[in-house]
Amino acid sequence: MSFGQGGPQSQWDPWKPHSQQQPWNSGGDQTPDWAALAEASEARNKRRRLLLIGGGAVATVAIGAAVAVAVMSANGGDPAAKGPSSQVPATADLPSSPAAPSFEPTSAPPPLDPKDFISSAKKDKAELSPQTLFPGTQLTMGDTVYKKGPTADTTTCSSAAQGTLPKVLQAQDCTRLMRVTYTRDGVAVTVGVAVFDTEARATRAKGQTDTKSIVRALSGGGVKPFCTGAVCRSTTNSYGRYAYFTLAGFTNGKDVTTKDTAVFSAGDDLAEFTFRQIRRRGEAQASAAASE
Repeated sequence: MSFGQGGPQSQWDPWKPHSQQQPWNSGGDQTPDWAALAEASEARNKRRRLLLIGGGAVATVAIGAAVAVAVMSANGGDPAAKGPSSQVPATADLPSSPAAPSFEPTSAPPPLDPKDFISSAKKDKAELSPQTLFPGTQLTMGDTVYKKGPTADTTTCSSAAQGTLPKVLQAQDCTRLMRVTYTRDGVAVTVGVAVFDTEARATRAKGQTDTKSIVRALSGGGVKPFCTGAVCRSTTNSYGRYAYFTLAGFTNGKDVTTKDTAVFSAGDDLAEFTFRQIRRRGEAQASAAASE
């Protein structure tokens, strides 16, 4: 019985677990079969490449499935959702911008009313004289120039009035009456400004006058007497604590008629200028008080 011929000898495979190493010369002096070894090694390398390729394909499928799940999640989990995944979200889904900063409301003090400063003697403290109300030597209204004549100032108001006006001034306690006369082309106009303590008294004085309530014409200083016996045109008005009057006529003693537009225009110009000067007086005092 021969123990060395019991079957084919197993070959040791260094890449196969649990294989047993056999001596290269078992059963006799034999050289290794290098061709067989090279063929076995090539087969093993081929199997390894196949395993790597197969594993990569499985990984690609897995990644694709994960992407699909992510896309479905972005669409709200509804496989039937339509529309591109890049669709702009609704306005309600957009993050809202921060609200604009708010500030506490501020209110500037109301502007001072100029009329308040000329409505009572308590607030009307600015310098007052015929020169402050009627400055300069002439007056320009539009294209018309009037030459300034004499001025007068008295605290006895009735002495500078005539007709029914003295009684009215006394009843409302007139404290001062200033006058000035302007002339142009034979027409003369005297302006009288009566001063009262309150606006209410000036308003009542205006309301109590009639067609015979006339300021006394002021002549002198190159201005001939006028309106001493002739018919003249007169006006009456008030603003604040001031009542103002005009008397316009011809310096040659001629009566004024409704056709004498130059006389009417002169009286209206001087009445308008007087109103502006009284209003400016209030504006100046209001401005000075606001800057304090």
